Amino acid sequence: MKVRRQTVEHPLGTLKYWMGATHFLTKTLPRVSTEMSLHVLAYNLKRMMSIFGIAGLLEAIRT
Repeated sequence: MKVRRQTVEHPLGTLKYWMGATHFLTKTLPRVSTEMSLHVLAYNLKRMMSIFGIAGLLEAIRT
């Protein structure tokens, strides 16, 4: 449980901070799911850019 908290807490904390840590902007489960998916996609893209750089990310997307 200790390891699980460490590995999951950072991404969820970051997403919560980006969202304003209050609530979703949309209502109904499908829309909230879409909003959360967009937040996760943005988080993953930002992380990939910091790891590989822009050129590396574009090269990975092209292949």
